[in-house]
Amino acid sequence: MFQFQDTEAPHILISRVDAIGDVVLTLPVASYLKQLFPGAKVSFLGRTYTQPVINAMASIDAFVNYDELKTLPDTSQIEYLQKQNIDAVIHVLPNKHIARIAKQAGIKLRIGTTNRVFHWYTCNKLVKLSRKKSDLHESQLNLVLLKPLGLKYVPSLIEIISNNNFQNKVELTPALNAALANDKFNLVIHPKSHGSGMEWGLDNFAELINNLPPDKFNIIITGSENEKALLANWIKTLPTTVRDMTGQMSLGQLIAFISKAGGLIASGTGPLHLAALTGINTLGLFPSLRPIHPGRWAPIGKKAGYIESGTNNLETITPFMVAEQVKTWL
Repeated sequence: MFQFQDTEAPHILISRVDAIGDVVLTLPVASYLKQLFPGAKVSFLGRTYTQPVINAMASIDAFVNYDELKTLPDTSQIEYLQKQNIDAVIHVLPNKHIARIAKQAGIKLRIGTTNRVFHWYTCNKLVKLSRKKSDLHESQLNLVLLKPLGLKYVPSLIEIISNNNFQNKVELTPALNAALANDKFNLVIHPKSHGSGMEWGLDNFAELINNLPPDKFNIIITGSENEKALLANWIKTLPTTVRDMTGQMSLGQLIAFISKAGGLIASGTGPLHLAALTGINTLGLFPSLRPIHPGRWAPIGKKAGYIESGTNNLETITPFMVAEQVKTWL
């Protein structure tokens, strides 16, 4: 176990500069760092668009914006990191540029995996970790990187869920609040995946919607600004009781909106993991195809679950199966 010298409150930087779902499943790293080092300052190096996710975790003290950092001249990037007085960096997502400037900034402990050649000359603590061959969940794989800092074992998913310290910090506007019903179950359907997961198909979602009684379910369709155009014609074919909220929310607002809903259905995409994080009923639709199977990417939350196809696609998952599961949420 690495011993931090001259401080009982080390500053530890988590680096993960990719998509929403990946970031959500990296958040437990912050929670466990706080257990290992209760006085630590934990910062997260991420992308601009994932900042609302990172800000929603009580265990993260500061956000470092990679999109802004990389626009600076090389020497200024290094100087910026030096001014943060970072004692350790954990390269959860290997990134050659970040690994290089972290070393040049003189960060004392630099943790990375053995399966990236550039880590061999930019990191001074290497962890053997093969994500493709492992049966661990993504959130558990990320925690393996804490072993040099004293983590004795990889926690179970139940333990990881119990250490969730999500806190919504965004207030919904009256217009967004108005989309949530007080007398029905608010069900969010996020049909597209932004290319990050296998999609179930709009025809299946339409049949599902028609199988759910409108007197019991307030169905809300969500999607990004780009997905709004892709979904517009399909939404016109749905019952008039369905609410179209595509392209109407920032990520921070979406997190707040989801947290106030009753449940969410999606494939393996960012909003699925956000819903699980907030603690609402969450249902993911997954193929059994590695490496996008639920063993690796299932949503983790107190009320999160999934349906697995048993095949390399989602064709065996029927709208009836999904409807029956959703009706148990009432």
